[in-house]
Amino acid sequence: MLRVSKLTDYATAVMTVLADAPEHVLSAQDLAERARLELPTVSKLLKQLAHAELVESFRGVNGGYRLARAPGRITIADIVIAMEGPIGMTECGAHAGLCGHESHCGVRVNWQHINHAIAQALASVTLADMQRPPPKRPMAILLHVALA
Repeated sequence: MLRVSKLTDYATAVMTVLADAPEHVLSAQDLAERARLELPTVSKLLKQLAHAELVESFRGVNGGYRLARAPGRITIADIVIAMEGPIGMTECGAHAGLCGHESHCGVRVNWQHINHAIAQALASVTLADMQRPPPKRPMAILLHVALA
């Protein structure tokens, strides 16, 4: 089963909360409450998202966090990469040179093709898209189109 981690899912939820209030700087506590997540978890997410330059942090009494870019300029791929590293279903799809079988592997090129399609699909959905109601077409159709 292909699945993102809980932290990546939670990071997407926190980013969506920030996207819903673009004119505000929200504290980690506010974000935790709005996303209905535990404060230590949200603090951990914010640290990684700030390191990836997806959120900006502000210190002080009125400090907190806001998106570093407009929601339409942040993709789900950006969030996945910030939380999990390069997108890849297999190690050789994300990084060359990690497998002793690479030089004679008959499926590596195909895995790279699949990795590319998944990365494109994730890059085609923005944080702004995540704020909207779900599309009328099932996501399976969208993924099929991306894999074609």
